[in-house]
Amino acid sequence: MSKPVVLITGASQGIGAALARVFARAIPGVRLALVARNARNLGTVARACVKLGATAEAFACDVADEASVAAMARGVQRRFGAVDVLINNAGKFTAAPFTKMRVADFDRMIAVNLRSVFLVSRAFVPAMARRRRGDVFNMSSIAGLIAYPGGAGYSAAKFGVTGLSKVMRAELKDWGVRVCCVHPGATFSPSWRGSGVPAARMMPAADVARAFLDIYRLSRRTVVEEIVLRPQQGDL
Repeated sequence: MSKPVVLITGASQGIGAALARVFARAIPGVRLALVARNARNLGTVARACVKLGATAEAFACDVADEASVAAMARGVQRRFGAVDVLINNAGKFTAAPFTKMRVADFDRMIAVNLRSVFLVSRAFVPAMARRRRGDVFNMSSIAGLIAYPGGAGYSAAKFGVTGLSKVMRAELKDWGVRVCCVHPGATFSPSWRGSGVPAARMMPAADVARAFLDIYRLSRRTVVEEIVLRPQQGDL
């Protein structure tokens, strides 16, 4: 796969933007389908990747909305054809105690962080299985392994991503599709803005992105089923 098609959701900022730049820099001729709601920021990331030598196209999409995902998938198919690497990175964090969290906020956490993984994967993974080759990365979180106070909606969604990834891996392993669930801790990105955690205690987004690239580059005989990334300092 000398010029793979790599689709990244949540690519307009943070880890998603770092993923786009890392793949653009490391794989000559890589073709990037960059997906997010913020079309302006997405265009900025796409142009930066083109300067690094990639072919990059921005696709504005609400990945929690079924119709929006279907329209995006048709656009990606017309522009690039089949997707080789799917990175389900889109997500959002809102903190609230379980006893005070509003139903609408809980539903939004599930939609943005879990439903989106299901919808986007259903749009692209069946074609991977038919071709008997593909890579899927699902972005969970440390909060998808460990419960934190105030994380009722977010942890529930990320635990769901962890479980969904296990199901996908079990069903797709005999079809040549590798599924990796990624659990990052505190990462210097917009999601942590206003948290009060010093940047020096967090991981650089580029380090997290590099882990995806290194896993992708492994031989097809090897799959990293799950990976946990934590800051060296602290338990974040």
